[in-house]
Amino acid sequence: MRWRRPSGFGCLLGGLSAVGLLFLFVPLLVLLGRALALRGWEQAPAAGMPQALALSFATTAVTTLLTVLFGTPLAYLLARRRFRGRRALELLIELPIVLPPAVAGLALLAAFGRRGLFGPLLETLGIALPFTTAAVVMAQIFVSAPFFIRAAQIGFEAVGEDLADAARVDGADERGLFWRLMLPLASRALAAGAVTSAARALGEFGATILFAGSIQGRTQTMPLLIYNVLERDLGAALWTGVILVGVALLALLAAGWLRRAAA
Repeated sequence: MRWRRPSGFGCLLGGLSAVGLLFLFVPLLVLLGRALALRGWEQAPAAGMPQALALSFATTAVTTLLTVLFGTPLAYLLARRRFRGRRALELLIELPIVLPPAVAGLALLAAFGRRGLFGPLLETLGIALPFTTAAVVMAQIFVSAPFFIRAAQIGFEAVGEDLADAARVDGADERGLFWRLMLPLASRALAAGAVTSAARALGEFGATILFAGSIQGRTQTMPLLIYNVLERDLGAALWTGVILVGVALLALLAAGWLRRAAA
């Protein structure tokens, strides 16, 4: 192959790409380097990281379970049914993805806070949601569920209608069609969506701090721990950030593998 001298436009593209890559990669590398230099793992226990880590993974597990339980039927209906207002419903479901986190927290307070829409009813039942572990789960579901629902909808839509018609000809009813055909064929797409949704829930900050607060051992997840200890214990904050970056990277790798396997 003959070597060709790069054109001016090619050099411009390469230069801009290099700047973009440096902007994305350098902060993460510096984060890792500073965390190692300050030996953040030694300071993390005193800063409350074990409690925050356990709470984050526990609430994320509950969030993912509830999201899959309630999101799968919704995604299936959106994928296999055509009805008036379907597109508007899809937009409402996806809206939390682009909402500012503070707005998400305010919306939850307006609905479920003591002075919210359902506040008086919850108070009569002896239920107080704000600043509890349940509030953490609710905030995580609100911001992360759309990722799963969208991925599950795409997975169900990818199952050919000819396969569904063949199953109906063979005598499958709607329940059998869902459990024996649609769910198995879309399972990898659903798993990829669940992993992505869990990663988003694990990193949730804005809605959680407004609706659940930051109470150590009860509502203080790992992102909130970083915010609270940043000024007084930089090493612990950096090490917590490194752990979150690692979990996010593993989630992206797993989700990407599942999507490729589904394809």
